[in-house]
Amino acid sequence: MLEKRAAELHLEADVRGKNGEFARGYSCGSLMGSGGFGSVFAGKRLCDGLQVAIKQISSDRVQQWTRLVGPVPMEIALLQRLSEVGGHSGVIRMLDWFKVEGQGFLLVLERPQQCQDLFDFITEAGVLSERLALRFFRRIVEALRFVHAHGVVHRDIKDENIVVDTRTLDVKIVDFGSGALLKETPYSEFEGTRVYSPPEWILSQSYEAVSLTVWSLGVLLFDMVCGDIPFQCDQEIVQAMPLFTRRVSTECQSLIRWCVSYRPEDRPTLEEILAHPWMEGAEEEEGGDLQEEHDSLPSQSL
Repeated sequence: MLEKRAAELHLEADVRGKNGEFARGYSCGSLMGSGGFGSVFAGKRLCDGLQVAIKQISSDRVQQWTRLVGPVPMEIALLQRLSEVGGHSGVIRMLDWFKVEGQGFLLVLERPQQCQDLFDFITEAGVLSERLALRFFRRIVEALRFVHAHGVVHRDIKDENIVVDTRTLDVKIVDFGSGALLKETPYSEFEGTRVYSPPEWILSQSYEAVSLTVWSLGVLLFDMVCGDIPFQCDQEIVQAMPLFTRRVSTECQSLIRWCVSYRPEDRPTLEEILAHPWMEGAEEEEGGDLQEEHDSLPSQSL
């Protein structure tokens, strides 16, 4: 409790950034979560009362830097790039950012009024119906198409980095702390989550952006329809043979297996995922069917 309060008091200090004093524009509340990326606090924009999330990043935790008005974490540059082109409903939007002299950076992010990360959502629901998994999955893939189209790769797609609005069942991709500028040549560094990483990274410490993303999507989809990820260790990743622990349709299984193909060149593109037969019913889940799905889920709260 003392550590939490100390962090909250620290954020109330004089924080100066590109838009002046943080405290003039925002108030900071309770700690929402923390991890290797830093800490996230609930907050409010003072001019209109908008609920926001405030992500604090310590400079010594930043793996990649770039330059805007000075050296900044790559995450800020990536989110600013996506915001400048209009953003996407399936990608968290950065509203503002500040530099904390001698400490690090604050990112002010949009925050749905009632949200829960997909990891907790799945934990409470047990497993998702294919109908709901399809709805979530399609929106995530469409959001990633937008991200890639504007020169960004996330590199850490997993259930903990997807938030669900528990009122509307809309989803957003969050946490670009492991992200990078998109390139066609292989990457030789990886700051994402190992159990979501593909065989080529395990074996040769090299991967390409799209094939990495698609592998992670296959792991994520398996997680949604089976309640847990398919691979727990390097040996299982390299075998690339998911064992379905629950009843899953043949079409859904085929898409998952395609995404987690051992050879990167055998995996689909994002466009091919969207054209897969299992995906065809995605837009039929609106209206009454969606409300019925929502009402059948366990009660969730922020």
